[in-house]
Amino acid sequence: MNTKKKWKELGTDALFDFAGAFLQAVGVWCFIEPSRIAPGGVSGIALMINHLFALPIGAVSLVINIPLLLASWCLLDRAMTLKTVRTVVWMSVIQDLVSAAGIWQYEGDRLISCGFGGIFVGVGMALIFMRNSTTGGGDILARLLQKLCPYMQTGYAIMLVDFVIVGTSILVFGEIEAALYGIISIVCTTQAVDTLLYGMNKGSLITIHSEKNEEIAREIMETMDRGTTFYKSIGGYSGKEGLTLTCAVDRKQFHVVKEIIDRHDPRAFVIVSPTKETYGEGFIGDYRKL
Repeated sequence: MNTKKKWKELGTDALFDFAGAFLQAVGVWCFIEPSRIAPGGVSGIALMINHLFALPIGAVSLVINIPLLLASWCLLDRAMTLKTVRTVVWMSVIQDLVSAAGIWQYEGDRLISCGFGGIFVGVGMALIFMRNSTTGGGDILARLLQKLCPYMQTGYAIMLVDFVIVGTSILVFGEIEAALYGIISIVCTTQAVDTLLYGMNKGSLITIHSEKNEEIAREIMETMDRGTTFYKSIGGYSGKEGLTLTCAVDRKQFHVVKEIIDRHDPRAFVIVSPTKETYGEGFIGDYRKL
């Protein structure tokens, strides 16, 4: 990588880190902190310590992250750890700058607070993930758990860490609602991350096994302007050769494909799989034909 390209990469990383850290700081300070909830991760622990001892949220987050980053350096990926160190420092500094600036805090309905707080935090995390960095804390804890339990899935590891923190918030804040609102905030954060990373262009991948596949494919292409693909297949039970048909459609179009299939072959065997994102030439079609 030449020097100019390297500096451009570092500049882009810094820009995304700053934007992501700022959005997270706004979500935590303006919405989550006034609502007395702990939405998992290191920020959740820092919020509980802030509630008990009035210590700065960003500084506490940095202190908690230090041993986790050292463990990550020794046991996990070092290149990722270096990026995470930079990101964690940005997040800690900006969090305390936002708090010290006395930016407006929403003190209304707690459900609105945890929803918008979770969205801001999720968008900030997604920007950081886009540059192949992490926010430290819960992510590192989850990976370390996987080191101890290699067969534990990443999602379960992160969920376990978050639920321990959310459960502790019941004792700190003295009410079960703190944990319930914390869970809602985590869900909002997860949805925001998924939407930005995987896009909003969700759809369905339809796999069709039918003797009428050629007729079904023809009508799909003629009436919906959607491409189709055939695969040669052999039935495991019958041993017969045939054609398996696949087609990716928008969620709004699925019911139309279903009608086409039922019209040609009501006995067709159909598998419908949701897709996080579908893109490429010809996918975003014209719905005027529907």
